[in-house]
Amino acid sequence: PPALPPLTPTTKMAAFALSAAAPAATAQFTGGRTSKLTSSKVTRAASSRKSVSVSAAAAAPKRIVIAGAPASGKGTQCELIVEKFGLTHISAGDLLRAEVKAGTPAGLRAKDFMDRGDLVPDEVVVTMVKNALDTPQAKEKGWLLDGYPRSASQADAIEAVGITPDVFLLLNVPDDMLIERVVGRRLDPETGAIYHVKFFPPPPEVVDRLTIRSDDTEEKAKNRLKVHHSNVDAVSAKYSTIIKQIDGNRAKTDVFAEISGIIDNM
Repeated sequence: PPALPPLTPTTKMAAFALSAAAPAATAQFTGGRTSKLTSSKVTRAASSRKSVSVSAAAAAPKRIVIAGAPASGKGTQCELIVEKFGLTHISAGDLLRAEVKAGTPAGLRAKDFMDRGDLVPDEVVVTMVKNALDTPQAKEKGWLLDGYPRSASQADAIEAVGITPDVFLLLNVPDDMLIERVVGRRLDPETGAIYHVKFFPPPPEVVDRLTIRSDDTEEKAKNRLKVHHSNVDAVSAKYSTIIKQIDGNRAKTDVFAEISGIIDNM
């Protein structure tokens, strides 16, 4: 075979240039690939952080205030809300009644107002509500504040101590229906269950032990409704950006379906 021609200075320089260029080209290609992989990792990481952020927001404890006139069905809806969403239920009325039953100074003072159907002074209630909300359970699970605030001054009072709801649910029922619901209401003192002589009759075995709450008379019901109407507009104005008006003059399942949808979308 013919002999290869000897390397000249020109061919040596060309070979050296090709040899030097090869690693650079390889580095350029590898670097491009690395850049793409790095970019992909950054994108996935950002997406992951965004997903965690969204999940954390979705899991944020819900803070709800529910209001309605006496016998508007508020208690029933609270039970359903707590059962489905696991919120800590805090009833201002229950807190007050517990104080009255215990005979505390605050309870004795509150009883005079409650028996007349008037609002209990803010200074008597705010501390009780604040203490009930300031617990690990309420902070972790979220809370459902039932029946409070009932006036603009009460809304201002709880806001001053850092209690701010995410949504304000207001149940609306005609007055004549409310009065009929009130006067027919009966309480089982042993279980705390509430019945109605017409709409939810009690079982025969508990009838003899049922009682009527001191404020469940027609006269007091009318006064409570008067107080409710004179104050609810002010509370609604206070929470105008987060209020949800609910027609409470329907089957409880229909009312809850609407409330549940609102909470699900919070």
